[in-house]
Amino acid sequence: MLKEIEAVRAKLQKKIEDREQKLNGLMDMCRERWDVNWYGYEKYQDEYNKRSAKLEKELKQLADIIAQSRDEAQMTVITGRRRIGKTELAMHCGDQTILYFFVARKTERLLCQDFAREVEEKLGVPIGWPDSFASLFRYVMKLSQTRPFTIIIDEFQEFVRVNPAVFSEIQREWDLNKRDSHLNLIISGSVFTLMKRIFEDYKEPLFGRANNQIHMRPFSTDVIKNILKDHNEEYTNEDLLTLFTITGGVPWYVALLMDKGHVTKNGMLGYLTEDNSPFINEGKNMLIEEFGPDYGMYFSILTCIAGGMRTRGEIEGELREKNISSYLDKLERYYGLITRSLPIFAKETSKKSKYRLSDNFLTLWFRFFYKYQAIIANDALSQLDTIIRRDYETVAGFMLERYFERKLRETGRFTRIGGYWDRKGENEIDLIAVNEIEGTAEVYEVKMRSKRYSDTSLCSKIEHLVQNCKELQGMKITHGVLSLEDM
Repeated sequence: MLKEIEAVRAKLQKKIEDREQKLNGLMDMCRERWDVNWYGYEKYQDEYNKRSAKLEKELKQLADIIAQSRDEAQMTVITGRRRIGKTELAMHCGDQTILYFFVARKTERLLCQDFAREVEEKLGVPIGWPDSFASLFRYVMKLSQTRPFTIIIDEFQEFVRVNPAVFSEIQREWDLNKRDSHLNLIISGSVFTLMKRIFEDYKEPLFGRANNQIHMRPFSTDVIKNILKDHNEEYTNEDLLTLFTITGGVPWYVALLMDKGHVTKNGMLGYLTEDNSPFINEGKNMLIEEFGPDYGMYFSILTCIAGGMRTRGEIEGELREKNISSYLDKLERYYGLITRSLPIFAKETSKKSKYRLSDNFLTLWFRFFYKYQAIIANDALSQLDTIIRRDYETVAGFMLERYFERKLRETGRFTRIGGYWDRKGENEIDLIAVNEIEGTAEVYEVKMRSKRYSDTSLCSKIEHLVQNCKELQGMKITHGVLSLEDM
């Protein structure tokens, strides 16, 4: 009996060692491809090395997905805004044959023809011309039982418009075939709220089917700073704030500016309105197809918010529309383009809500490019440059608040971060960071220049805050100012 147990133990140990060896090999492969190709940023490799712990974790996740798909089909969902690098990451999730399907706004039949050509070209098998995605997916699931390969389905949420029944059809074929399949299925989508609903709403057919979920975020504030320093050792904090304001840390935008040598505030702002600048039409290219025929109303609302109108009443007054609640709700919950903010510790049902654009670049684009589209149409880009430089400080002040808010979140030290204002919109405090476990709170005014800060004024606001926010009563509260000097 002991010999039999020992034999089983040795066999299991061998399987463990083989798996570890396989994973190490896959990680080496991923690391090599990541270092060379990730976002196309060979020059940023040093920065990624500084983030080695996070990198190793991500590499192991990718390697593990590939290894697991060889035992049983794996479904990985990657979400994030456009230009964030989802497709690039997906391409690193396979060490074998990779088939790429892009869900364009075509009929299902035409899409299937595109997909069939990809199957025939990459796998070398005739497939004919399937009329439905269900039949095509069934075919590739069966095919993957005898040979492992990766399928990337990009902009997956667009099946909502092509044929919503595709989700239940994928679910059926997945449930029937995944155990015998070796398919590594990577699903990517840029409409976060919709992707979240497809895979996390228990009422949806694909609920619980994803083995892995990866949400891609922009560069952190430290990474943005280090990238700028790599390209301009003598950068100023105004340069840094401009880079953050324009890009929000979105890799494609950062690379675009750095590769062009625009590493100062003046250079970055100037590039926005250069002839053939990709920024001029970027917002329209990203969103106009998303909104369909109602894009005019959506664009108008976003322009109002970008221009500083943050309440529903202000927006309705500017547009002379009596009820825009359905549009605001879709912009927040469906598209994820705006954020509804409440005073810290306020109930979700509070009527003191304010809105802001979630994305830095789109805030800038609607504030200047869409608002002044007539100037662009008349090729008067020098005039638009004048307007941007004239009004930039207003936008930059708002973005400085956002910079410090993100920076505080990145520390992981706080359980709640937000701002405060009363029912009249007065006694406004820019930034409050609370650690409810330790019973502490940090309260800040954010100013471009610290000399504009009034300690007396902030203390008065804090007194009002504590009186009206029982959660803060008894907490140890520190306060001060955050400015350009603190970046």
